[in-house]
Amino acid sequence: MKIIICWVGLCVNFSSLLSQNTFTAIVKDKETKEVLVGVNVILENSNRGGTTNLEGIVVINDIPVGSKTFRYTYMGYETCRDTVGFPIEKGRIFVVLMEPRSHEGEEIMVTAMRSSRTIEETPTRVEVIAAEELDEKATMKPGDIRMQLNESTGIQVQQTSATSANANFRIQGLDGRYTQLLRDGFPLYSGFAGGLSIMQIPPLDLKQIEIVKGSASTLYGGGAIAGVVNLVSKEPEEEKEISMLLNGTSAGGYDLSAYAAQKYDHLGYTLFVSGNGQTAYDPDNDNFSDIPDVTRFTVNPNIFYYHDESSTASLRLNASVEKRLGGDMDVIENGSNDVHTYFEKNRSQRLSTQLQFEKKIDRVRTLILKQSVHYFGRRIELQDYRFKGYQVGSYSELAYSQVMNSNEWTVGLSLWTDRFNDRQKGAESLNLSSTTVGAFAQNNWAISEKIKLESGVRADYEKNYGFFLLPRVSAFYKIIPGLTTRLGFGLGYKIPNIFNEESEEVGFRNVRPVNVNKARAETSTGANWDVNYTGIFLGQWTLSINQLFFYTRLDKPFVLNSDSSANGVYIFENTKGYTDTKGFESNLKVGYGRFKLFAGYTFTDIQRHAENLAQTIPVTTKHRIGLVLIYEAEGKFRIGYEAYYTGRQKLSNGNDTRDYWIQGVMAERKWNHFSLFVNFENLFDTRQSRFESMFTGTRQQPLFKEIYAPTDGFVTNAGIKIRL
Repeated sequence: MKIIICWVGLCVNFSSLLSQNTFTAIVKDKETKEVLVGVNVILENSNRGGTTNLEGIVVINDIPVGSKTFRYTYMGYETCRDTVGFPIEKGRIFVVLMEPRSHEGEEIMVTAMRSSRTIEETPTRVEVIAAEELDEKATMKPGDIRMQLNESTGIQVQQTSATSANANFRIQGLDGRYTQLLRDGFPLYSGFAGGLSIMQIPPLDLKQIEIVKGSASTLYGGGAIAGVVNLVSKEPEEEKEISMLLNGTSAGGYDLSAYAAQKYDHLGYTLFVSGNGQTAYDPDNDNFSDIPDVTRFTVNPNIFYYHDESSTASLRLNASVEKRLGGDMDVIENGSNDVHTYFEKNRSQRLSTQLQFEKKIDRVRTLILKQSVHYFGRRIELQDYRFKGYQVGSYSELAYSQVMNSNEWTVGLSLWTDRFNDRQKGAESLNLSSTTVGAFAQNNWAISEKIKLESGVRADYEKNYGFFLLPRVSAFYKIIPGLTTRLGFGLGYKIPNIFNEESEEVGFRNVRPVNVNKARAETSTGANWDVNYTGIFLGQWTLSINQLFFYTRLDKPFVLNSDSSANGVYIFENTKGYTDTKGFESNLKVGYGRFKLFAGYTFTDIQRHAENLAQTIPVTTKHRIGLVLIYEAEGKFRIGYEAYYTGRQKLSNGNDTRDYWIQGVMAERKWNHFSLFVNFENLFDTRQSRFESMFTGTRQQPLFKEIYAPTDGFVTNAGIKIRL
């Protein structure tokens, strides 16, 4: 009897083995019916699964008899399940239609490109630092946007003063004056304000930061050779928002800020107020400040008017005052005497208004009017020198846009005026004025689901330097779902002025004015190409890879040189030859559950070519690496680790600097209406003063070294955020 039972059992098992099935499916987009490559297909409650191939087909073998459920996951699509009863007829192929995920509340609209398209559909490559990341960085440095920019791949923040910590930023190695820094599409921070701009903009009332790398002069005129950084302000919502932040640092700094916003039937408002302070800080004990004594107050009130669904208007105001004092610690604390005399003082005032009116003529046509006026006054004081001036500018624009199914047109006229008044006495005047009239046209054409083209042209006339014609084109191609590529090309120009990193470093002392009869505008040619891939693996791992290659050539660079006919005097002049920057950026993002890993590498080779010689631009690293690992429980807490590597750099004297790492850890615990945060910045106290002395000469006449590494060292900050 036992032999019979065993024989029957063996037969049943053998029959079961023979009944193993093969499942074959082709996965497509529900709307476009395109096949989807790289879809993860998992047989639930088993270790079996597969990934769709280039034809969108997946094959899973050895499936037992019975009712089985398959799970389909893909980046940008809703997860779906399908139940199949086995056995099935041999050779059957199932068709699975996946629905694109609804992006409501998740779409990132890019305003810098003057388009209604989302970031995924924009042919021009745009990087966005979104609200979540801005909030995270605000716990590390809530007083300004240096950290947001410096920790972005391809951007390097360059400190221009050892004692007052003035700084500028470079995109792909090019000086900050070649990048337009905008606020809601308005140019407010150029020229005389450039050396302090990123130091005076708190990030707490920003919705997002948009970064366009490469020539964007077609959209915004002269100065956007290296790119555009657009600071997008928050706007009021139906639900009232009130938030506050209090922060203190181990270096003697503090930040206090408050933000309120609400939208009513026809009116809305936002109000941001902040006070930022810092006591002079000397971590290397050389009796010179590495962080200056700073007091700053900022207020940004904005009013929005909603006449109806077709007519809106907004009036924004940005105002700030700041005192910044660095130098000999004894002078800062007790005033100067016969022994302690050196100091560097900056006093500045900033006021700008932005008026915008938008009228939807009908469903597809819109008229936009923009007008801004900005004022920036600044006084620089050294122990034996004073420089004072103010800059007044205005920007006006009238634009018309028309959006159709596959085509979007934007055309417009603009007027940009800029005037700098030199208020120093007994010196050659550095007064400047510029008036530029422009006309532009841009077209976004969705040729097909896979191909999109963005093209445009701008014609500018500047009263001193003549006419400029600036074409630009960018193309987008979806190779397969999840794998896309972009290619862009454009021309640019920059009007000569006295404001750059070199003149900032000497405080404009003994700098001669621009000779408009001899000076020529700088012109540029730029191109970039990138490939981007996003996907989901094994149902839980998310992966995003972006590879960018770039090249920009700048002809007739306008630089500050020593005047050979007068000792200690500087003149601006166009150099023979050209400057070019080339390289690539690699970005990787990986997600698994509550973990997120960000990795970025930048290679930048920028050189000045003249008389068959090539010279590397000083204080610019070729190699830069950024690593960020975050663990976050949504709405409860997050903890992050950061590590940034900066490679060797050339100094002006030809010497090489050493390379270095900067590491940090931050943590935040959240509750319903408030959160506590702590940040340990530069954990291992990496600073230039640990590599070398920061100055030579005497205490009364110090000569400071070029800045290529942090000067403040290890700093801890902690605080509280309140949301009502």
